[in-house]
Amino acid sequence: MSADKAVLTHIGASGEAHMVDVGGKAETVRIATAEGHVKMKQETLALIREGNAKKGDVIGTARLAGIMAAKQTPNLIPLCHPLMLTKVTVDIAEDAALPGLRVTATTKLTGRTGVEMEALTAVSVACLTIYDMAKAADRTMEIGGIKLLEKSGGKSGDFRHPEA
Repeated sequence: MSADKAVLTHIGASGEAHMVDVGGKAETVRIATAEGHVKMKQETLALIREGNAKKGDVIGTARLAGIMAAKQTPNLIPLCHPLMLTKVTVDIAEDAALPGLRVTATTKLTGRTGVEMEALTAVSVACLTIYDMAKAADRTMEIGGIKLLEKSGGKSGDFRHPEA
């Protein structure tokens, strides 16, 4: 759909919100990847890297939180469909340029609707978990850069973020 013909699919003719009926759509493999980051002090990054955060394994816990969040997306975002995800991965890597941690999540299924919101939710919750687990050491951390990097499958076709 071109930008000049874009419509908000969750808004009816009278302005009411509704869940989109995807029953007539074809089932296709759908994959989405999103990313975000948590910027922090070098000392905080070192604390996490060395496994010395007060609350424990920051990266492992954030990874699990992101996976769990992807599966809970329809409970968090009102008009999202409950989906049978077949794959969720959450990768967390150091980014010296921030400094901090970069979070990337990929979600996948074969179905009638996309998995972008699940990937974005996974990234968001993983970043929040990193903040929660390291806030005792650094309350100046910043969460940012959360965006859809790419998606494939479905009627609207493939998308790749210009910065991806």
